[in-house]
Amino acid sequence: MRAGDAAAVAEAAEWARRGYPVVFPTDTVYGVGVTPFDAAAIERLYALKGRPAEKGIPILLADVAALEGVARAVPPTARDLIDRFWPGPLTLIVPRRSELPAILSPDDTIAVRVPGHAVARALIRAAGGALATTSANLSGEEPARSGTAAYAALRGRVAAVLDDGPSPGGQASTIVDCTGHRPIILRAGPLSAADLGLADPATPS
Repeated sequence: MRAGDAAAVAEAAEWARRGYPVVFPTDTVYGVGVTPFDAAAIERLYALKGRPAEKGIPILLADVAALEGVARAVPPTARDLIDRFWPGPLTLIVPRRSELPAILSPDDTIAVRVPGHAVARALIRAAGGALATTSANLSGEEPARSGTAAYAALRGRVAAVLDDGPSPGGQASTIVDCTGHRPIILRAGPLSAADLGLADPATPS
């Protein structure tokens, strides 16, 4: 399915709303997502990837306004990073709403991001504003950086693949935990500690 085709985006969004996983492009790597409000759909996502249950699944949002539907609170440090780097390749860990299915993460937090990719946001908006999304690959394999690679990895396991060619970023997002006294980088990515104005996690304090 061509990512630039509005009808294809609408069809993929319908599959996602119904609980079936769909593959789509983002500004980092290709993702595979389902509605984050359906425990059975999330179980399906874990199963198709062979993803360990102790590894939570992030939520991609259509816009910052959708954050209130999944986050119980947004710490001031997270707000500052959101204002400066969303949409973009920055995932933030924040307290999650209790209404979200417990299977989404092993604790009371959730990883959230607004991707800097117009097709991704259009799909997510059409699917309800949020999609539980992980990289489009089998667990332990390299993330797919094109629709072709995603299709090869997940053929027969997903309802739709939106293909927009090579992903512009090609690298998984930077992850920052904003639930503590100060933000901590959990995974290095396109945005460095210097970019974010945070301490480098490799440097002893």
